[in-house]
Amino acid sequence: MAARQADVVLVGGGVMSATLGMMLRQLDPSLDIVMVERLDHVAHESTDGWNNAGTGHAGYCELNYTPETDDGDVAIDRALQINAQFEVSLQFWSYLVEQGMLPDPKTFINRTPHQSFVWGEKDVAFLKQRFERLSAHHLFREMEYTESPEELEQWMPLVVKHRDPMQPVAATRIRHGADVDFGSLTRSMVSYLESQPNFELMLSSPVHYIDQRDNGRWKVRVKNQKTGELTKLEAGFVFLGAGGGALPMLQKSGIEEARGYGGFPVSGQWLVCRKPEVVEQHHSKVYGKAPIGAPPMSVPHLDTRIINGEPALLFGPFAGFTTRFLKQGSVFDLLGSVKPTNLRPMLSVSKSNMDLTRYLIGEVFQSHSDRVAALRNFFPDAREEDWELKMAGQRVQIIKQIDGGGGKLEFGTEIVAAKDGTLAALLGASPGASTAANAMLTVLERCFPESFKTAEWQERMKKLVPSYGQSLVNDEQLLLKVRERTLSALKLA
Repeated sequence: MAARQADVVLVGGGVMSATLGMMLRQLDPSLDIVMVERLDHVAHESTDGWNNAGTGHAGYCELNYTPETDDGDVAIDRALQINAQFEVSLQFWSYLVEQGMLPDPKTFINRTPHQSFVWGEKDVAFLKQRFERLSAHHLFREMEYTESPEELEQWMPLVVKHRDPMQPVAATRIRHGADVDFGSLTRSMVSYLESQPNFELMLSSPVHYIDQRDNGRWKVRVKNQKTGELTKLEAGFVFLGAGGGALPMLQKSGIEEARGYGGFPVSGQWLVCRKPEVVEQHHSKVYGKAPIGAPPMSVPHLDTRIINGEPALLFGPFAGFTTRFLKQGSVFDLLGSVKPTNLRPMLSVSKSNMDLTRYLIGEVFQSHSDRVAALRNFFPDAREEDWELKMAGQRVQIIKQIDGGGGKLEFGTEIVAAKDGTLAALLGASPGASTAANAMLTVLERCFPESFKTAEWQERMKKLVPSYGQSLVNDEQLLLKVRERTLSALKLA
């Protein structure tokens, strides 16, 4: 068995591990970093362009980030938080582009207006109130609102063409929204890391064993699926950024902080159109309201996508239930994740989320005609023969233990870190990849606290993310300065 000493082991070849690797490389070039990926190339699971929404989640168009409150108001705090976090990602990518570490930004990010669209008096009233609340804040000041059929025809011609003229409709728009190909972005980051010293990428190498030694260092055993060779890695820090695969490895680690966590897997599907005469008529992301009981990843949207340089239209996603934690995982993943420490929270969640269960069952049994009928809410002239069904990514929603021993189903992302800072894992789904830079900053702060206190790391961090340590939510002038730079550097202006 080969042995390999390292400073850092990154488990998973997706956007989270790649982002953390790039940050560590800039903060301390002397670190010896190993990335291990179970598949034969990186960014092929949750990060792949076909496996995520690619929206560049900024809270501009996703209505689930601004829920209605019991008193009839619209809560905007989560949208503000997510928008500020996405701005952190934009700053980091801008730095990498400016330093020549990433190629032309159009290879991974393209300007695509973010729009919300609703119909019916109740939802129109909600959208108008949402617009008034958000546009009063500097993060969303450029948001536009309209109920005008003429303006809507300019904003989203496919959506309003041949729609019932008596039906109340409304939309909002942010022109500088983005479509992000996270697969291309991640492959470019890993390609750069491979060109640097003290970095090794191990493909086709799933983790079979993880344990902490008495000296605090971690043993990680991987097996090459092509050669059968076993490698024993030993590192001072391990990051589990393996999408749905992170939870089982977190449980194997045995850290106290993993107790009580479970996972609820949800699969997805897209309707895809590649016909140029249709694709060329729509250039935006149009989000609607989710059905009752639907998870956030299932908010319906008609999207312009550019994946691997090829334009297409996607509609969905349509959710489904599976016991796999990864798209290319095992049907025994869910069963294997049930432990004595999380059994009660998981049973509690299953009883309290019957709306979600009914929704998923309904999604599974939909026909192609049923899915196209849902599409016609956004594109009345859609023809069944122009659209094909394509499998989307796999997500594992967090089940978290709460006081009293029960459980709660969480729809966001969460970082679980060992108290000694030697191991961290990223769990959950939306907003996911869009806030990767902010999430990995949190990992660094929690797991490298002494290094972060040094003037050297602080100075380098401010170069990577100029707004670091300041609030984009509270500081309007800082936001304007940051946004002007990122829109220019990433060619989104």
